[in-house]
Amino acid sequence: MDINNAVVLVTGASSGIGAATARAASQAGARVVLVARREDRLRRLAAELGNAVALPCDVTNRAEIERAVGQAINECGRIDVLVNSAGRGLQATIEHLDADDLRATFELNVIAPLLLMQAVLPGMRARGSGAIVNVSSGITWFDLPGSAGYSASKAALQKLTTIARAELAEANIAVSLMFPSITRTEFVASVRGDLTGAQHMEANSGLTPDTPENVAGAILELIRSGAERADRVPVEAGGTLAS
Repeated sequence: MDINNAVVLVTGASSGIGAATARAASQAGARVVLVARREDRLRRLAAELGNAVALPCDVTNRAEIERAVGQAINECGRIDVLVNSAGRGLQATIEHLDADDLRATFELNVIAPLLLMQAVLPGMRARGSGAIVNVSSGITWFDLPGSAGYSASKAALQKLTTIARAELAEANIAVSLMFPSITRTEFVASVRGDLTGAQHMEANSGLTPDTPENVAGAILELIRSGAERADRVPVEAGGTLAS
């Protein structure tokens, strides 16, 4: 899909990969719809980008999603691209994995992307085109102690995405997966559960943290190509990123 003049809705747009993706899409000529809970940050980013719409929204709330998508369509006429970047980590061993934390993680990392897809798909189907990129995680490729809850949520998102891709191919809607590696964002500082354990796991991963701008660039290439997946995981860790 040509990003120039496209309407691109990005969740988690108040920071990290979401904010970097919004900036990259705007620089590529898109009109960007910024979705996240932190209104002050969204307003500042919208002012920075100029041709952007800031829509504060809790993406775990169906009513708020429907309101935000409806407002985006009213203001922009359509939504050509959806990037599901909003997410949160969870660090806990199986013995100490809190069920409420796990439910909340699945609500944000799995259910919210599903609801966003369901909200934008009618318009994409009607136009006969669209692109969706769901941001998973390279952590799903490893069996790291303490990561079961988060990894399970991202593995579920991965399966949801690959099946959506198969179901929507006939409608000319490309559904793609992005697998970032460790990235320099606020992510680890906001994890549920064992924050110290999450920080220790990241510090001892042996991986050099990537930049959100690099991940955003890979996301834009997925939008353009409609490819099934892309990653920013180093080759030595099982990915395709050359050192």
